[in-house]
Amino acid sequence: MPLFDDLSAGMRKAFLAGVGAVAVGAEKSQELVDDLIKKGELTVEQGKALNEELTRKVKETTAEASEEVLRARMRAMTPEERDEWLARAARIAEEIAAEEAAAAAEAEAAAEEEAEVETPDEPAAEPEEDAEDVEDVCPQDASDVSEAADEA
Repeated sequence: MPLFDDLSAGMRKAFLAGVGAVAVGAEKSQELVDDLIKKGELTVEQGKALNEELTRKVKETTAEASEEVLRARMRAMTPEERDEWLARAARIAEEIAAEEAAAAAEAEAAAEEEAEVETPDEPAAEPEEDAEDVEDVCPQDASDVSEAADEA
């Protein structure tokens, strides 16, 4: 399969070069938008809208380039190689889905545990005080305080 490996390496390099060019183009367009905003030729809102549009186009271009690389790679494969590649992709997708499900279950368990800590099952016991005992110990008005001081 040296021919396939060479083709694959060449396609990978071409794809990465395309992604790099798109990334540089996005950076330069962001710089241009920022400069125009600084000069007052664009408002901040217009700059944000322009930047969002450019970002969307970059994503579309990258997705299209990625699909073209995949198509070219699959055209170079035999039907058996394509079947093997599809089976491997399906296995990877299943592994990722299982990892995501496990992470979601862990997050849910952690949230439930946190909720249990925040709201205990039994309310905290309140100290019991007898109002009459408090009145016996604490004088009620200033005359009682004076009398207590005199007795001492």
